[in-house]
Amino acid sequence: MDKKEIQKRNEAYNRYVKARLPKTKAWPSLFNSFWVGGVICCIGQGINDLILLWFPSIAEQSAWALTLITLILIASFLTGIGVYDKIGKFAGGGSIVPITGFSNSITSPALEFKHEGVIYGICVKMFTIAGPVIVSGVVASVVVGIIYLFI
Repeated sequence: MDKKEIQKRNEAYNRYVKARLPKTKAWPSLFNSFWVGGVICCIGQGINDLILLWFPSIAEQSAWALTLITLILIASFLTGIGVYDKIGKFAGGGSIVPITGFSNSITSPALEFKHEGVIYGICVKMFTIAGPVIVSGVVASVVVGIIYLFI
């Protein structure tokens, strides 16, 4: 195949994909994303307030750590029973941006590939989506730390 044939094939494929993509309405999607993300954050704040109420001697930073652990556990459970995917379809970025979305991105591949075994299925595939995000975050934090060191 020469370059023109490849370009023609790619253009035809792009037209095909564009015709098949579901049409979304921007404003309702943005609204749903905003309020679902806000509800998730309010749930997190409520969990944190309950932890501080039940354990008044706990440090605030420890309470936030327990809150994050609880939100991750809830999101993993909801992913496991198939509810979080429905929330994600409805809310889009509102369910992806909080830490619950990160939990979902780790739990989903682990569940999908569990038939391949613990090591080669769950452990290997668990970070296929979240792995690049973690690496990018670590690299960005190192770069910013070095810049901060010299400024």
